[in-house]
Amino acid sequence: MSDKVIIAGGGIGGLATALTLHQIGVPCVVYEAAREMRPLGVGINLQPNAVRELGDLGITEADLDRVGLPAKEWALVGLNGNDIYAEPRGRDAGYAWPQYAVHRGAFHMLLHDEVVKRLGPDAVRLGSRVSGYRKTAHGVAATVEQADGGRAEVDGALLIGADGIHSAIRAQMHPDQPPIHWGGAVMWRGTTWGRPTRSGASFIGLGTHRQRVVIYPISHPDPATGLSMINWIAEVTLDNSEGWKQQGWFRQVPTSDFAHHFDGWVWDWIDVPALIRESTSAFENPMIDRDPVSTWRDGPVLLIGDAAHAMYPTGSNGGSQAIIDARELGAAMVAHGANEAALAAFDEKLCGPISQLILRNRGAGPFGLLNLVDERCGGTFENIDDVIPPAERAAFMAGYKAAAGFAIEKLNASPPTIAPGARVKERVGV
Repeated sequence: MSDKVIIAGGGIGGLATALTLHQIGVPCVVYEAAREMRPLGVGINLQPNAVRELGDLGITEADLDRVGLPAKEWALVGLNGNDIYAEPRGRDAGYAWPQYAVHRGAFHMLLHDEVVKRLGPDAVRLGSRVSGYRKTAHGVAATVEQADGGRAEVDGALLIGADGIHSAIRAQMHPDQPPIHWGGAVMWRGTTWGRPTRSGASFIGLGTHRQRVVIYPISHPDPATGLSMINWIAEVTLDNSEGWKQQGWFRQVPTSDFAHHFDGWVWDWIDVPALIRESTSAFENPMIDRDPVSTWRDGPVLLIGDAAHAMYPTGSNGGSQAIIDARELGAAMVAHGANEAALAAFDEKLCGPISQLILRNRGAGPFGLLNLVDERCGGTFENIDDVIPPAERAAFMAGYKAAAGFAIEKLNASPPTIAPGARVKERVGV
């Protein structure tokens, strides 16, 4: 019998969970299918609620400045280049914490290095995929398949499934779940060195629900050149009646495959075709999620992160929610012990509300304002107030922030999710 918590998956959620469990005195081990950790991916946003939690984990703003920069503005722009909605972000908006735009891979490596430094070199077992589980009298036995072909059962007190949208643990827990849901949007992601626009750290959404581009810097400007790494996402909605026909869900493609969709998207402040063409590479993937399920728990087994609630990346809160999951799980263990009662409390608190967020993001999340403009005027206008009154725009955004858990007043007034120095008193039990 082992009192360790097994964490399946060494992504953002799994590593944040490992750091949290270590902080509250719960032994754990992470099993990750990849043979080596590499800084994969492009840009993501860490919302103030997640940055707060990272700070409580000892991940400082100086650490985050090495992998990104604080976001200052969030803006939506119509097809003729005129603003639909703009607001400050992070501390400029009144939050007690900044919002960070980071390189996902560099941030992931930061978390990995912290786990290894704090928990030891054996805390993350690479080339090891958890492919299933069985409940035992004392907890759970996880089936671990090695990259070299080996296979073993590992005993643990609990199993945390942080193994992503293709989660083997979720597939066993919910064998009749529908297949991955694709709503018709295809995204191409890349980075290009360029000069930041507007505030110098603005997140800009441009276009309509049929065709849009998202642009934001993920590095501080180079002192010598003034250039930042600009993250961009180009998106087009296609007919999805026959489902996704490509092999796999993620592949590298030449920019010539899709740049033509944005011909003519040139204004005095941005040249979208040039931004795309100047990228060294691009990655194609459909915008996918999974239908919500009724529970994320099966006895001593719990789903978190994308394994629990894979959602469209329209609200910039997928990575943030994985961090919040880790911290809420830690708080539940402080309250109940490292046991099934903690998993049940976590599931009861988060499964319903976050499932609603999945469905809200399918409706374009905060980008829904672009859809409203398209419906009412075709995406071009002189004065946005004539299309969507200011009060309607403000109410739309306030509703999304509340659903996503980063309403300013509520977040600023909230006590720490895990009190400083809190430790788990009861490690194992049912």
